[in-house]
Amino acid sequence: MKTIQKLLAVGGRLLLSAIFISSGYHKITGWEQTGDFMATKGLPLVPVLLGGAILFEIVGGLSIVVGFKARIGAAMLIVFLIAATVIFHNFWGYEGPQQQDQLIHFMKNLAILGGLIQIAAVGPGPWSIDNR
Repeated sequence: MKTIQKLLAVGGRLLLSAIFISSGYHKITGWEQTGDFMATKGLPLVPVLLGGAILFEIVGGLSIVVGFKARIGAAMLIVFLIAATVIFHNFWGYEGPQQQDQLIHFMKNLAILGGLIQIAAVGPGPWSIDNR
């Protein structure tokens, strides 16, 4: 594999993971606000679910960045993303501009899901701990 392809694989992993690591960090620093928002969606056991979300996002994201057990990390993020997308971006429950906004977020998450499925299917690439 050419060096440029190896660099692109690493860059892709970094970009794909950034949203999850950042989001997990912001959930930690904004624990109360995030928990309150989750409660408005009717979720039970908010502290447990919030802690789980943080764990999945940060561990899954870091796993993909360094390429260590990247397929497991991708699977964690797939589970998280499916749940978050259905619960928080249910565009079918809105009307007007809010529906369009939620549809955009829903579709963005589907695109991210595609990237995660790709990593789950083929692994993180040559410059990764998994590939050593």
